[in-house]
Amino acid sequence: MIYLDYQATTPLAPEARDAMLRWLDGPGGTGFGNPHSPHRMGRQAMAAIEMAREQVAALFPAGGKVIFTSGATEAINLAIRGSGQDGSVSVSAIEHAAVLDTARAAGSCHVLNVAQDGQCNTRQDLPADTRLVCLMQVNNEIGTIQRTVEWHRKAKQHNALYFCDAVQAYGRIEVTGADMIAISAHKFHGPKGVGALWVRDGVGLEEVQTGGGQEFGLRSGTLSPALIAGMGAAAAEAKDRMEQDREHIEMLWDMARGQFADWTLNGSEEARWHGNLNIRRKGLDVNRLMSDVRDVMFSAGSACASGSGRTSHVLEAIGCSKAQAKASIRLGFGRYTTQEEIEQAAARINMAAKEQGL
Repeated sequence: MIYLDYQATTPLAPEARDAMLRWLDGPGGTGFGNPHSPHRMGRQAMAAIEMAREQVAALFPAGGKVIFTSGATEAINLAIRGSGQDGSVSVSAIEHAAVLDTARAAGSCHVLNVAQDGQCNTRQDLPADTRLVCLMQVNNEIGTIQRTVEWHRKAKQHNALYFCDAVQAYGRIEVTGADMIAISAHKFHGPKGVGALWVRDGVGLEEVQTGGGQEFGLRSGTLSPALIAGMGAAAAEAKDRMEQDREHIEMLWDMARGQFADWTLNGSEEARWHGNLNIRRKGLDVNRLMSDVRDVMFSAGSACASGSGRTSHVLEAIGCSKAQAKASIRLGFGRYTTQEEIEQAAARINMAAKEQGL
């Protein structure tokens, strides 16, 4: 099988797997201790967590702290719900559902429009009572990179906080400055079930889930040394080989663009993470295509919406009709994708599309 769905999840890095193994010990081992216990095994587990915290923090801006969570969705909830109740939350129309749905549930929500290239225009007004601006760094469906520095500045001008979903950016490009940033380990070759919220020094948060008061009193619950050690190792590996990974992906992008030259690209070609190729073909039956090319793993829109029957809100936001959105596919590639896989996948997808008379 050929895996081209890197926006949904990434393969676990060998370095992350190796870092996790010690903390998965069974009876007779010493790695299964509760990191919040005061005895030796507990202290050893907590030491592994603190080392991972430093590894994860190394890819964030200076002057903040890393709060471990169960993933980006929990981090997003902590950021939006924990940063206040009074005032409105402004979010871009192409945010992940975890941001959009949480902002709407948290109270007054103002949606910012985006242009056809997928970028959010900073010239639009914010409500006078805006308390929080939410704008992602790299979009998960179309890969567009936002003008986050300008939006951070605009939020400050309104005395509002700026929250950034950097799930698709962390470990791939330099993470933007913000007041709060959410990430998820399995998007940068770490394990599933663990993520983090970075919080700038001086930003006050209220806990969202109560309990034992772990993670600076902001996120109660026993931490997993294995998952967090894996996340830390994945972050360290991403930092060490970021430029190498970028060059590899640029090469794959050029190849993929040539292989799908007669397809229409959704979103900007330049202001984009080039590991994301979201393309469409008029009249394409995507469900039939996925059935005909079962050995190539790709997505119809975002993985979170696949199977829901809903049209992609991201593609609609950039001006695609429902028919165009439903005729779109997303190919995601990265560190472990080969040139041969791109060539073989393109040949199979193009052949299947041709068999549809396209």
